[in-house]
Amino acid sequence: MADLSSLKDLAPAEGQAAPVHVRKVDAQGRSYATGKRKNAVARVWVKAGSGKIIINGRDFTTYFARPVLQMILQQPLVTTARAGQFDIIATVTGGGLSGQAGAVRHGVSKALTYFEPGLRSVLKKGGFLTRDSRVVERKKYGKAKARRSFQFSKR
Repeated sequence: MADLSSLKDLAPAEGQAAPVHVRKVDAQGRSYATGKRKNAVARVWVKAGSGKIIINGRDFTTYFARPVLQMILQQPLVTTARAGQFDIIATVTGGGLSGQAGAVRHGVSKALTYFEPGLRSVLKKGGFLTRDSRVVERKKYGKAKARRSFQFSKR
């Protein structure tokens, strides 16, 4: 190999082919994924349907009463122009409402890529497939909180 222009002639090695994303659907026609954010974990099932979203046995508008959380939950569907085409059933535990909404969003995004692998590039560009790894820092001894010190007084 004399220069970089000869690189285009090289073919990838046998074991290094580009990953092929295949459709993963169970016998009932559902795709399953786990989503996580903060301390919340969501188990999400996606199937073709009329657009019903059920979280822990309740409609998502009653479970997530705040419009911001409802918007977060629907972002992957709106981004891929699939709103109203899929039924989503999710069970979510741990954390607060904000973390749970983010966990369900992550799970829905992953399940959509399993159901329809062609959507992966759109969801990846939107940042929906990345697990937000930020968690609350633990409290240290000798500190009021994780980093905050007690008030200092000279006298």
